[in-house]
Amino acid sequence: MENISAKIDKKTKIGVLCGGMSSEKDVSMRSGKNCYEAIKRLGYDNAELIVVDENIAQTLNEKQIEIAYIALHGKYGEDGCIQGLLEILKIPYTGCGVMASSICMNKEYTKRVLSTCPEIPLIKSVFVKKGDDVFEKTKTLKYPLITKPVSEGSSFGMTKVNALNELEKAYNEAVKYNNDVLIEEFIDGYFVTVGVLENEGNVFATEILEIRTKTEWYDFDAKYTKGLSEFILPANLDAQTTALIKDLSIKAHVTAGCSGVSRVDFMIKDNQPYFLEINTSPGMTDTSDLPAQANVMGIDYDKLVLLILNSAGLNK
Repeated sequence: MENISAKIDKKTKIGVLCGGMSSEKDVSMRSGKNCYEAIKRLGYDNAELIVVDENIAQTLNEKQIEIAYIALHGKYGEDGCIQGLLEILKIPYTGCGVMASSICMNKEYTKRVLSTCPEIPLIKSVFVKKGDDVFEKTKTLKYPLITKPVSEGSSFGMTKVNALNELEKAYNEAVKYNNDVLIEEFIDGYFVTVGVLENEGNVFATEILEIRTKTEWYDFDAKYTKGLSEFILPANLDAQTTALIKDLSIKAHVTAGCSGVSRVDFMIKDNQPYFLEINTSPGMTDTSDLPAQANVMGIDYDKLVLLILNSAGLNK
């Protein structure tokens, strides 16, 4: 890995934004605390940990924050809302900009944008809006299915549907989180994820992480409970498939307009990757994927935070 050097003056007043008002608040608090501690270790003594609420604009002004490090997940945090507010306040911020954040938070619109890049393999799915007949919309899909709130993270509201008689209950669970639901055919394979980072204008993929879970699929418990998931780094893939997934991850990052950092998820079946989603504000907890991926390629937690911090202002 090439040298990672600080681009931001150590006296800069950095606000690490965490918490927020989404269902992922608790995860964000854990990410934010870790990132804040790393930023302090990096020598940014004027950094502050800021818990985001409805008064965040006033708080940022009162504290005279010069750069925002976004450690928020979910609604209002990685969907373009906080990014738009920071644009209005003229505070540079880390990670993806308004448009890419908004697009990638919506799984359906992410797939629409990525469909412009024919090389990226997409899973067959339908988009069910509020008021649609879910049975009519899904009649062309093959079971089992996965129902997903269209704009939610951390597997909230997701259900595996094995048969038609389970569909209505699963759909009702998803609409607790969003009015719109994405329903995909279930790929009976295994889950891999790869980070995409930028350094000195160079966009690169991390090592690929394969995740084997003790749960039926990679749900919330598997993601955030120690011992329920086994990380395999690098993934148990041949060289050709490895190169393909890394290339597709970078293509997805660029096609969606991402900047600074993202994490791209795939399902693999018979060495064929199928795109799942892009996360524009990956978790930075002790059990999160991105820190583990970066560490394997020689980027420890503090260097990873520095890379992301260096992206502030590059998302215009």
